[in-house]
Amino acid sequence: MADGATTTLEHAEHGGHHDVTRTRKIAMWVFLGSECLFFGTLISTFLLYRNRTLGGPTAHEIFDIPFTSVSSFILLMSSLTMVLAHHASDRRDWRQARIWLVATALLGMAFLSGQVFEFTEFVHEGLTVTTSPFGSSFYVLTSFHGAHVAVGVMLLLATAFMSFSGKLRTDTANEGMNVELVALYWHFVDIVWIVIFTVVYLLQV
Repeated sequence: MADGATTTLEHAEHGGHHDVTRTRKIAMWVFLGSECLFFGTLISTFLLYRNRTLGGPTAHEIFDIPFTSVSSFILLMSSLTMVLAHHASDRRDWRQARIWLVATALLGMAFLSGQVFEFTEFVHEGLTVTTSPFGSSFYVLTSFHGAHVAVGVMLLLATAFMSFSGKLRTDTANEGMNVELVALYWHFVDIVWIVIFTVVYLLQV
């Protein structure tokens, strides 16, 4: 009788953990869906104002495609390290997971550094937020994405720290869940950048 009660309790706990996991995933997908709307609006605004330079620098004059391509490659490589971190967490290999999480964060920071350098060069070339509608829409879109990358870097480092402190291992049903959610967010950020890089940079020069 006692064994049956224990088994029932274990099934109930497992079902509860499954529900929590599913709820977290659904919440993340809803959040990412809302972010798609934001980015879609900003990209549409840029396309509307891309030729309104008002005598200021144009995309052809200031964009450095080779440099931005390298930055884009760095960000895309971070998707690979994120996949490796996720797989390591599935295997409960937290040492490897931490290594790949930190590597992903470093690649994200490298991308952000490149973006800051690029913005600085654009300002020196005469393109600021107030120069023209083209400049305003460009900076708002790319900065909005950069803010998402910065948030992702903080999530990656926080997850790595939680793994190091053992907080990700207190619940076997949700061990890799935080890593999986961070991976979803990070891959979304990378995919959005592919769209931005193609529409904003490659199609404008």
